[in-house]
Amino acid sequence: MTKPSLTLFLAAPRGFCAGVDRAIKIVEMALEKWGAPVYVRHEIVHNKFVVDGLKAKGAVFVEELEDCPDDRPVIFSAHGVPKSVPAAAEARQMIFVDATCPLVSKVHIEAQRHAENGLQIIMIGHKGHPETIGTMGQLPEGDVLLVETTADVAHVQVRNEDELAYVTQTTLSVDDTKDIVAALEKRFPKIVGPHKEDICYATTNRQEAVKQVAPKADALLVVGAPNSSNSRRLVEVGAKAGCTYAQLVPRAENIDWRALDGIRTVAITAGASAPELLVNEVIDAFKERYDVTVEVVETAVETVEFKVPRVLRAAS
Repeated sequence: MTKPSLTLFLAAPRGFCAGVDRAIKIVEMALEKWGAPVYVRHEIVHNKFVVDGLKAKGAVFVEELEDCPDDRPVIFSAHGVPKSVPAAAEARQMIFVDATCPLVSKVHIEAQRHAENGLQIIMIGHKGHPETIGTMGQLPEGDVLLVETTADVAHVQVRNEDELAYVTQTTLSVDDTKDIVAALEKRFPKIVGPHKEDICYATTNRQEAVKQVAPKADALLVVGAPNSSNSRRLVEVGAKAGCTYAQLVPRAENIDWRALDGIRTVAITAGASAPELLVNEVIDAFKERYDVTVEVVETAVETVEFKVPRVLRAAS
């Protein structure tokens, strides 16, 4: 039986960013240096496949530092942690390694500098996301206020309208964030922004790639985990860019083939915490059902690399 023809538009860049790659290496190198088990506070990155692979090597994932024994190393996830967490680890004389993405650490430093200059911080982010919790936890409670939408801007209560700065979560929608920033600047004309945009290069690049491929395709599939902020934003960006069917798929087994019946073109991308192996798995699933032509749509080339902490480099 002849397979129907299908064109796959493969967005580039996609998948792992430098911060995710570094965080995974940190866990692997810690296991090599100290042996199993090594504890990790929160998922090192938001991807079940990655987490399960590290569990198999001896990593133990917990939600709180209290769940870790004193005598085993603990790693803090790429999303960052409140200042209270490393302080508690030091008080317990624990060995700990901070895998916070350097671009998230940049936002932490910005917030601290603004506070030292007497400014109250407004953070644009998602309530309950570990990165938001970590950034807001760099300063005393009340020093950082959270807004999630333009509507929130109208209701936020500040100490002094003339002494404000804003920071953002690194994995937000670029376009949505511009709207929130515009609302902040309209209400608080003297608000101070970051020297360089907080949304990270990888988030920006992946969203731009989706904007290029989505209008070409009958459907967009984003390979990524449901709890991955940057992956979910890619789905939203694809829908806004004109793709009528945009869905998040953790694995090939999650593809809704009935919904794709009769399609001729599919765009595929992956969130920054999704490995290329899972993208290939999705492509192979299409090749089983269709006569596939793959067309790569590249909008940027990424060469960023982040070094792992010195304590682990010394061991290698």
